[in-house]
Amino acid sequence: MTTQLDLSVASYNIHKGVGTDRRRDLERTAAVIAEIGADILALQEADSRFGTRTGLLDLDSIRRDLGLIAVPLDGVGEAHGWHGNLLLVRNALVQEVHQLILPGLEPRGAMVTDLVIAGQKLRVVNAHFGLLASSRLAQARELLYKISALKGRPTLLMGDLNEWRRVGGAFKAFEKQFVVASPRPSFPSRYPLLALDRMMVSPHEELLDIAIHDTMLSRRASDHLPIKATLRFAPNVRVDPA
Repeated sequence: MTTQLDLSVASYNIHKGVGTDRRRDLERTAAVIAEIGADILALQEADSRFGTRTGLLDLDSIRRDLGLIAVPLDGVGEAHGWHGNLLLVRNALVQEVHQLILPGLEPRGAMVTDLVIAGQKLRVVNAHFGLLASSRLAQARELLYKISALKGRPTLLMGDLNEWRRVGGAFKAFEKQFVVASPRPSFPSRYPLLALDRMMVSPHEELLDIAIHDTMLSRRASDHLPIKATLRFAPNVRVDPA
């Protein structure tokens, strides 16, 4: 029997919980996460930047109140994420996580997470690219090299890619393996002009209803607005999670 599966997915650079009013308010950040209501949520800048890079969010409360569980990581100490990247999922079985250090002048990283959700295999890539164009291109190529070395499965890539151009740049590399979703301006959150936060998917899947999550709260909670979409899988036979 074949069925069609839709999931709510989103990406959000929380700016370490510091809003446009320059206040760090992590309860406000959690409230925006609740508003989004995603099954899969990629966060960036989820840890403090210096020192021990301590995790900032109350993950226990998010799990209890929203049913979202943080994908576990190795060797991150008091941090919740990997170079600030944190993936939250609902009712999913995590199979494997790859923690990548990306090239460039700034310390940047990406998570590549293989999971099973609603009986469907999925690979989710959460990335935060650098500010320099040369770094972003090198980071895109490194990420694609890693993905190509893994066994194929439906793949969703999202994050703060810091690429203000609508075409070219890092996206030129991605277009060989992904369908890049139409851009939605998400930065700065008060008056969004640049589509720095992006999503893309492997060719057999679709991203529908792509939008920014624009509310009074989200405009204050971070300098980025969240982006969200519906991920639709091609009709296929569900898999055994084992």
